[in-house]
Amino acid sequence: MIGRGQPRRRSSEDAWIITAPLTLVAIFCATITGLVAPEPFGDWPEAALLLVLMIAAGLPLLSLVVRRQTLGVTLTELPLVLALYFLPPLTVVVIYTLTSLITHKRQRLSAPKVWFNVARAAAGSSLAVLVLQALPPIDGVGPRTWGSIFAAVSMVILISYASVVGVHTLLHGWQTGRGALRTAKPVLLTAVINVSVGLIVLILVRSTWWSLLLLAALGVGLALVYRAYSQFFRQHRTLTDLYALTRAVVESGQSGTLPDALLGRVRALMQAEYATLWLPAQGRHPEALLTARVDDPGLLDLAHTPAAIRERVRDSRRTVAVGRGVTTDEEFRADLAGQRIKDAVVVPLRSGQVVIGTLEVANRLGDGNNFTATDIAIFETVAAHAAVALENSRLVDRLRHDAYHDTLTKLPNRRRVTGALEESIKIGAPDEVVALLLFDVDGLRQVNESLGHAAGDKVLVEVASRLRASAPSSALVGRIGGDEFLVTLRLESPAAALELASQLRDQIRDEMVFDALTLVVDTAVGVAVHPDHGSDAATLLLRVDLATTAAKSVPGSVQLFNPGLESRSLRRLGLAGDLHQALDQGELEVYFQPKVTLRDRRLVGVECLARWEHPTHGTVAPEDFVAVAEHTGQLSRLTEVVLREGLRRSRDWALADQPLPIAVNLSARTLVDQHFPDRVQELLTEYKVPAQRLTLEITESGVLDGTDRPIPTLQRLRDLGVRLSVDDFGTGDSSLAHLRRLPVHEVKVDRSFVQGMATDPGDLAIVNAVVTLSQQFGLAVVAEGVESELTLELLQDIGCEIGQGFLFSRPLPYERLAAWFGAQVEPESISSGELPRLRVVP
Repeated sequence: MIGRGQPRRRSSEDAWIITAPLTLVAIFCATITGLVAPEPFGDWPEAALLLVLMIAAGLPLLSLVVRRQTLGVTLTELPLVLALYFLPPLTVVVIYTLTSLITHKRQRLSAPKVWFNVARAAAGSSLAVLVLQALPPIDGVGPRTWGSIFAAVSMVILISYASVVGVHTLLHGWQTGRGALRTAKPVLLTAVINVSVGLIVLILVRSTWWSLLLLAALGVGLALVYRAYSQFFRQHRTLTDLYALTRAVVESGQSGTLPDALLGRVRALMQAEYATLWLPAQGRHPEALLTARVDDPGLLDLAHTPAAIRERVRDSRRTVAVGRGVTTDEEFRADLAGQRIKDAVVVPLRSGQVVIGTLEVANRLGDGNNFTATDIAIFETVAAHAAVALENSRLVDRLRHDAYHDTLTKLPNRRRVTGALEESIKIGAPDEVVALLLFDVDGLRQVNESLGHAAGDKVLVEVASRLRASAPSSALVGRIGGDEFLVTLRLESPAAALELASQLRDQIRDEMVFDALTLVVDTAVGVAVHPDHGSDAATLLLRVDLATTAAKSVPGSVQLFNPGLESRSLRRLGLAGDLHQALDQGELEVYFQPKVTLRDRRLVGVECLARWEHPTHGTVAPEDFVAVAEHTGQLSRLTEVVLREGLRRSRDWALADQPLPIAVNLSARTLVDQHFPDRVQELLTEYKVPAQRLTLEITESGVLDGTDRPIPTLQRLRDLGVRLSVDDFGTGDSSLAHLRRLPVHEVKVDRSFVQGMATDPGDLAIVNAVVTLSQQFGLAVVAEGVESELTLELLQDIGCEIGQGFLFSRPLPYERLAAWFGAQVEPESISSGELPRLRVVP
């Protein structure tokens, strides 16, 4: 757009400011000449002949365009030399002024321009004859005559050029005037040549009038040479400008400034007042309409030509030209005239057979100039280069966009988010933090497996849309992983980041309706902030990922990063190699925790639990080394170690007349191993343990994952006679009704509900509901985490049959379990062949 502070553009009507002084100069000089000259007028027949010669010589042989104006190179100095020599002074003024009037009227210039040029000619010729009167009288055709005529003609050239520079500066600013001055050298050189030739012609005519025949032939030849030179000059300039334009377009296409370089050079090449580029909306690119104007340094977002022309060009895929001698569509002539456009050329920009836009020029500079068929051919060549450059520029832009954006959701990807995060960190603010909120979509794998990847993609797109709509306008929302979305922005504190994370999570949890299907999608959210949790983007992304992983362990939670998460993660990473060695060398132990009937405290089985005492790290939590085993492919070995130890101890107890069932925990990943049931059968056969003495416990999230994937494995295990139990029931989103379609025998109520029964009525109600409905479905119920007599009594009151917890015993190694048997089991219960009954613990 045009910047402020630009000088006011004057109209051509203001040329009178220069025309009036020129007129006064002409009157003053002509008056003085009329007073001092002995015969100011006369010789009209010769004057008429020289008038014709001047009009013929006034045809421009070479045109130089300076911004809006045209400077023509002519041969008027030749007949002017003859007129100054042969005619009285004021007769010279009259015919020279008439020549200017006739010539500029024929060019159809506006009235102010015609009168300016007439005044310029009158002032120049008047001053010339006055100078000639001041010099010694002309005598012969010797050097003194040459000097006098040179001085007189110089006055004409001086007045002419000074007035042109003055009017350009007045109307269009000092830059235009300076541009006119830069064209003085070729014009002055041509004038000197013309005066020299005129003097030669004068000498020949003074020698013999028959020389006029030879001079006429020479004049025709000279005119042809000038025309050829003019054509060569124009072609050379066109080729130079075309090369410069092509080079500028290629270079600017890489820097993203293509429209600026293209339009400015196209306007200069075609010597037009306007050059316009139109690109209709395409994909993510909006419509673009940009115009370069001769007097404006920037681009305008408008065009003076009607939009119907551009639409016609796009639809017809052909060039439309309107102007004298090149009009292809007459219907647009009136519309252009209403916009003060004398001529215009609009060409299509083609990419193959598709028109991607138009390029147009309007108003050929110079009142007597118009676009020609040759100009249209050059312009179409330029448009072909421009179309290729524009298409390449859009291709580069598209590749650059694709490199930094996710294809599915159109959000910035990890690379783009990382770069933006680094820039945000560099701009420090003492009262703000840079917050990272990482959303991990739960259950996306189940959606993909149950409904197909198309449904999963719809879920991701909807999550992206909700985050974009709900996040503050200052936030950057990106997709940095398959089911991970990151929101980063500046906030006042970590507490504000946690609050925003909760709000965004609630927005995502609203129902998603896809055709006839309604889904509720939950997310785990991790939060990290700069500078508290890291000073660079890589560290912050790592730590927010750790926070999100921790949030997954507690469904529906929002987790702020703390150093403990990183130390635990690093610890797990270091345990990967040690776990392999521990499994090879048998360093893992199996502990046993009793399961007891709550009414009469009879021992009904034990749960086998893996324990690892690391030589460096000490006791390793089961959830840590189980997670390491899952991620390093050692889960099957870990499961087999526990199974082998449990079955071996069950066999030993049976040989000692103490048959005791065992329970072993399984990971959800084990249920997708189709060879696992066969391995269980092999181990049962190897240790000669009946299948009904083995219970396999699977967490609720593993057995009720929303798909039928675990059912085949569960069914095969049940066919073996193995008992199946759903562990940690109540921590997921499933209901007891889902258990009806699964081949399970037992439900274990999660310890978090059991331990809260004595103080929280809600927990008591949940346990009561689970026990009641499970018994109605024919399922046994085991209460985990029984640690007090009050809890035991409440479980007995609601009818729960079996429990395990610290009230009875902690998990014990095999040797201590045997001692515990001796201390807790009543001897008469063993001798009578019943299930071992524990002594009442006060």
